[in-house]
Amino acid sequence: MDTDRDIIIEKDFAERVKNYRVLLFEANVRNGETSDSLKSELNALAEEISAKYKVEDINKIPAIKATRAAYKVCGKDPNRYRPSQEQLMRRIVRGLGLYYVNNLVDAGNLFSLMTGCSVGCFDADKISGKVLTLGIGKEGEPYQGIGRGELNISGMPVFRDNTGGIGTPTSDNERTKLELDTKSLLVTVHLFNPEIKPEEIINLFDRIFSTYGNATNIRHKLYANP
Repeated sequence: MDTDRDIIIEKDFAERVKNYRVLLFEANVRNGETSDSLKSELNALAEEISAKYKVEDINKIPAIKATRAAYKVCGKDPNRYRPSQEQLMRRIVRGLGLYYVNNLVDAGNLFSLMTGCSVGCFDADKISGKVLTLGIGKEGEPYQGIGRGELNISGMPVFRDNTGGIGTPTSDNERTKLELDTKSLLVTVHLFNPEIKPEEIINLFDRIFSTYGNATNIRHKLYANP
């Protein structure tokens, strides 16, 4: 089933980030406090990551390496503004432990850790308009990162709705964040690595968000550079 919204990839972004694709998901959901089963799956995955990687290995993981390369061609230093999945993996490997927010946010973290991709999770009812544009952040562009305050998104890949930026690989925006009363979910998945198979991402989304977000009426669409 097709999504209610569409994505337009801006020319400047498409010319810089070659072989780019993005998956857009929408679903009806029911949120709640983070379940014990989700905590258990996250903790088990964290143990696997800790056993497999050292901190210096994380930026070499193919999906993360490709995300960092996209930052560089867009004009951002990925060592100063790390993509969120890299931030979370570094936290795990450094032994700082996981944190829990709610079922939908933590399901998004699980999804991102399992894929290595940059995942944006939004309350669809807070998004202005039916079209998202994907471009590059501008100098001085206002953006309130979740838990980060004002974030300098100049040179970052950024999704915008009719009001402004809602998501970057480093942080989503406070304005469209997921809360306990969220009923409609919109998720974007950057496929910066051309070797990633969309079908595997789609199957994983269905499993994770059906299990932990009570997702129904799941729709998805794949977009690629024109």
